[in-house]
Amino acid sequence: MKTLYLSCEMGAAGDMLMAALYELLPEKQAFLERMNSLLHDVKVTAEASEKCGICGTHMAVSIHGTEEDEHLHDHDHDHDHDHDHEHDHDHDHDHEHDHEHDHEHEHEHDHEHEHEHHHHDEHDHEHHHAHSGMGEIEHIISHLPLPERVKEDIRAVYSLIARAESTVHGKPVTEIHFHEVGTLDAVADVAGVCYLMYLLAPEQVLCSPVHVGSGQVRCAHGLMPVPAPATALLLEGVPIYGGSVKGELCTPTGAALLKHFVSAFGPMPVMTLEKTGYGMGKKDFEAANCVRALWGETEENSGDVLELRCNLDDMSPEDLAYARERLFAAGALDVCTLPLDMKKDRSGALLLCLCRPGDRETMIQLLFRHTSTLGVREVRCARHTLMRREEAIETEYGPVRMKISEGYGIRRCKAEYEDLARIAREQDLSLEEVRNLTLE
Repeated sequence: MKTLYLSCEMGAAGDMLMAALYELLPEKQAFLERMNSLLHDVKVTAEASEKCGICGTHMAVSIHGTEEDEHLHDHDHDHDHDHDHEHDHDHDHDHEHDHEHDHEHEHEHDHEHEHEHHHHDEHDHEHHHAHSGMGEIEHIISHLPLPERVKEDIRAVYSLIARAESTVHGKPVTEIHFHEVGTLDAVADVAGVCYLMYLLAPEQVLCSPVHVGSGQVRCAHGLMPVPAPATALLLEGVPIYGGSVKGELCTPTGAALLKHFVSAFGPMPVMTLEKTGYGMGKKDFEAANCVRALWGETEENSGDVLELRCNLDDMSPEDLAYARERLFAAGALDVCTLPLDMKKDRSGALLLCLCRPGDRETMIQLLFRHTSTLGVREVRCARHTLMRREEAIETEYGPVRMKISEGYGIRRCKAEYEDLARIAREQDLSLEEVRNLTLE
């Protein structure tokens, strides 16, 4: 199973995740060309970077030829918090703690958004800095020349951030106005990570416990504890830890990207390592300031999955079949129904949907949309599976695909039903006869 393991010992930010995944990509130039065609006047550049003797990539995003100061500082956590940090968010542009309309007027720093001061005549650019709500973000996403699946992932990441900000600020999601996370360079970061995940297409994404930093970070509203409130909400259910590094190591955008794509957090599994990517921050620490992405093959898959279930007593078999079809189309691992005897002696069905944790919101929405249920129950399960692959064998009746499952000392081989059925129809034989003939 193709596995991507993210090592976040120095936290995570959008640009660092993008750089780490970029290093795994075979066709790097094609990716950069696509990224530089997404947004007007936004340029993405892969820069060589070295931290603690390790060579990697820093992904620079510039608007109108100027890289954001926040982005320049990237993981710029100041060790001394008595001098107000070099920037409120001391990290990169990924921070959306202060997404109020007046956010950009509250910073107390000389270098605050330098290119905003130099480009006040660029109305479109200024607009995205000051007035990026979910409506504006959706407008930008809908016009990106990317596959629909990638745009769905981008929307899901921003939805996670918006809900977290909504809870923190006590406002409806529709009233949340992003500032830094809503800027075009932040959109490029999120789009870049989502597009890279689409291109790499890992079968599972795993991640280490996340180092969030420690101390406080100064924002427009004042001093906030690390992790910041929105980041803490996004990381609920994720193993995190602090340390000696003072400052915010995991940004809200980094947290949202991890929450959306990662299926399980924990130690690295046994895997045959094929490639490693390093996504670098700008700041230097005693430890290498990077996200490390490890790509390889796991022989045996262990990880958490979600089982979503609901009881139904008023749906026709046709409607149930359609609901199962939509769940499978959206990426459900398995969907099945079991007969139930329900209250008032009614016959009903228990609908079970098995999915990856990252697909939770999508599956719950589909269950409510395509079934009559008023509630969905959720159970987190540990799942252990055999590694699966397919091989074709030549027979006197033509090729037959064989499904091979291996792991835990077990090896199974099963012929593809459709191939057996084709031969049985053509030769006027039973399936059992074809099975015996082809497997001799």
